[in-house]
Amino acid sequence: MIMAANKWKDRKDIVYSTNPDYKYESNEENKEKETLHPSKQKLKVYMDVRARKKGKQATLINGFVGSEEDLKELAKLLKTKCAVGGSIKDNEIIIQGDFRDKIVEILTSQGYKATKL
Repeated sequence: MIMAANKWKDRKDIVYSTNPDYKYESNEENKEKETLHPSKQKLKVYMDVRARKKGKQATLINGFVGSEEDLKELAKLLKTKCAVGGSIKDNEIIIQGDFRDKIVEILTSQGYKATKL
């Protein structure tokens, strides 16, 4: 017989119940962020050289409100249009190199509100 893993450690903000029929329902599973329409997004585009290897430049885009899949899709679009590499970290898109002007242009053509800092 295989024992089920204790999932009580994953339960946050719950109080013990004496009801024998009580079943815990996690809110985290249903908490996927809903992606805002591009016209309601306020993205900030800026360059960063801090904490980069040998002072390499990177363009950062933050302020995206939505699901992880939509963020990945937007990052893929930007990386393709700029023909460079990049990644996503802490809900922030990182594009290698200084492409602030081009990224703002791409985002505005897609309907986003983007500001260059």
